[in-house]
Order: sequence, then structure tokens, then C-alpha cells
Amino acid sequence: MALIAEERKQVRAQVQRNASDTGSTQVQVAMLTARIKEVATHLQSHAKDNHSRRGLLMMVGRRNRLLKYLARTDTAGYTNLIQTLGLRK
Repeated sequence: MALIAEERKQVRAQVQRNASDTGSTQVQVAMLTARIKEVATHLQSHAKDNHSRRGLLMMVGRRNRLLKYLARTDTAGYTNLIQTLGLRK
């Protein structure tokens, strides 16, 4: 269920500010979004996997906290990120 290195590079390349940006808020949200999508597809076929469900809920909560922080500190970056990732309508 973990993201492989090539997938991580692709996700990071979409939102990073420069070549060495690996830990900014935008990159963290993008990585969490990719992991959330992967775990959600896993849970569709394994409905009784409650351990993964708890992990999914924790990841969603962390992403929400990071998005709130980003909206507070960098509104332009926030709107750009949610459009890039397609998170909100």
C-alpha cells in the first residue's frame, strides 16, 4: 500500500516550488492525497480492514490540518493547490 519511489517523484513534481523542495506544506498535502486515494481503493475491496480505515481517517485529519494552516498563511498557494489536486468543488 505504500507509494513507490517513482510515484512519489511524480506527485512531488506537480507541486514543488524548486528542485529540492521535499517537505513544504504543499508537497506534504500532495503526498497525503496520493496515499489517501490508494488506501481508499484498498478499502473498497477489503471493507472489514478496520486498521487501514483508522489510518485513512488519521491521514485525512492530518491533511485537513495542513490545509487549514496553508489557507491561513498562504491563500494563493492554498487555492492553487486545491485546484491542482482537485480536492474541493
